[in-house]
Amino acid sequence: MNLSLSLFPLGWQHYLLGGLIIGSGAALLFVLTGRIGGMSTVFSSSWSYLVQRPFFQQGRFVDSRGWRLAYALGLILGALVWWLGFAGGVREATAVPAWQLLVGGFFVGYGARLGNGCTSGHGICGLGSLQWPSLLAVLTFMATAFLTANMAARWLA
Repeated sequence: MNLSLSLFPLGWQHYLLGGLIIGSGAALLFVLTGRIGGMSTVFSSSWSYLVQRPFFQQGRFVDSRGWRLAYALGLILGALVWWLGFAGGVREATAVPAWQLLVGGFFVGYGARLGNGCTSGHGICGLGSLQWPSLLAVLTFMATAFLTANMAARWLA
């Protein structure tokens, strides 16, 4: 079987298009506003609305939470538009319960904040501006993801 078909049974073009759109969006945000489009700070700045602890009330979170929340909502709405317009509204199914997805999402956000960034900040914005720490972070993220995926595949098999 063709390797491309086994890795990308639905094709690779939509992945390329998605990457170009995400990269263009991050570049436009930086060029037009000077802001970095990473998502891990969205986690902390969003919590600054609810949690009054000093960490979440830092100026860098409170002063930027309005545009960061709008940025996150734009990503969600963009995914909705894509789903309705290009995916034909086809619903993907998962056997994972909604509460586990929410808990997992919380831990991903917390881990990204703990790691001083995530793949969007380091992988798209940091690598795009040739930052050495971002390269190390992305290599660490990817190695951890490969290891976790292989361990989970063996554990669940």
